[in-house]
Amino acid sequence: MTSPATPPTGLPPFLYGTAWKEDDTERLTLLALEQGFRGIDTANQRKHYHEAGVGAAIKAATARGLVNRDDLFLQTKFTFRGGQDQRLPYDPGAPIGTQVAQSFASSLEHLGVESIDSYVLHGPSRQAGLGPQDWEAWEAMERVHAAGRAKSLGISNVNLPQLEILCRGARVRPQFVQNRCYAVMGWDRDVRAFCKSHGIVYQGFSLLTANRAVQSHPTIIEIATRHKREVTQVIFRFAIDIGMLPLTGTTNAEHMRDDLATTDFRLDPTEIGRIESMIEQ
Repeated sequence: MTSPATPPTGLPPFLYGTAWKEDDTERLTLLALEQGFRGIDTANQRKHYHEAGVGAAIKAATARGLVNRDDLFLQTKFTFRGGQDQRLPYDPGAPIGTQVAQSFASSLEHLGVESIDSYVLHGPSRQAGLGPQDWEAWEAMERVHAAGRAKSLGISNVNLPQLEILCRGARVRPQFVQNRCYAVMGWDRDVRAFCKSHGIVYQGFSLLTANRAVQSHPTIIEIATRHKREVTQVIFRFAIDIGMLPLTGTTNAEHMRDDLATTDFRLDPTEIGRIESMIEQ
């Protein structure tokens, strides 16, 4: 019997994304925690993430009394062999279920914790539909969830048909979907609508880097001027107002504070509608 997705309570308003930071991962994750971030997104994919660096930052912040484990929302991912380089967190010859178990155990060690708040399948193994590997991985993730070591499950880099298939066939439905979000594609409108109707939290990443044209659009500039805010703050506020949990990966302390300050104001419905439609005009 499929379990319905119930959005977790007490989620932070923002996630700090730790991709592509390499040897600066520990420093920048600690900086983010110092500025007030309490949600951290990473992956056991050494090609793009340094998960152990995230763990070192958490350890340092905890030792200083800045945070404790209960303060944090920690999210990491299982990545198939095709998305990895040679630095694998599992035996590539092992069955997929074993790879998931090995990767998860490695994540716990890297992060220095006993459980993960959200464990995410880092994208299906194919572009269309779900294959046997996807189901093997998801069933292994369900076992981790059943053991109480992952409070929630999620999936990233997923299209709507794949998400529909997963929700129909999974014993434990995803509570999170994390996608790169393009304004020119309606801010992933169809996937967001499905998530909203099924109680799934939509996490949007690359909201700035995938939408550079948006940042110089007259509509955004006008709205930012009216609210006396930065353009980036308006984009993140828009994301929150349409139901997203946004990610930011900024490496600048001032920008980190600006991003968190998006919770201090709101856009009105007219402004939200203008932003939603401006790229489609």
